[in-house]
Amino acid sequence: MASKISEGADDLEENSEINVTPFIDVMLVLLIIFMVAAPLATVDMKVDLPQSAAQPAKRDDKPVFVTLKADLSLALGNEETGRDNFVAELNRITDGNTQKRILLRADKAVDYGELMEVMNLIQRAGYTKIGLVGLEAAPAG
Repeated sequence: MASKISEGADDLEENSEINVTPFIDVMLVLLIIFMVAAPLATVDMKVDLPQSAAQPAKRDDKPVFVTLKADLSLALGNEETGRDNFVAELNRITDGNTQKRILLRADKAVDYGELMEVMNLIQRAGYTKIGLVGLEAAPAG
């Protein structure tokens, strides 16, 4: 309990003010200690990692591109096709190999629902490996 000396009186009055200066000093010292110690706690160890002998995954020499144009027409490779004979043409191009990867590209003006409709059409034909194709943009900034 803190007390205050009054002038000319022998009795002491109670002081209800809290002195926070020592608390702030202790907190600043702890902050500096942690700021200095934190970078030292990170592991900076050089490791010579072994090399992998695995071969890179083989890419298709002739990928199958399905294109959905802005007017919602479909094209397989460079040939336009209708939705009614799309599955037959897709099977012809892939020789019936449903494990072949199909790369789907669409005009950015195409509605998302239309794109999903074409993906569902490809999946119903038995093709489950479908990739979306886009242009690589330069990083912003």
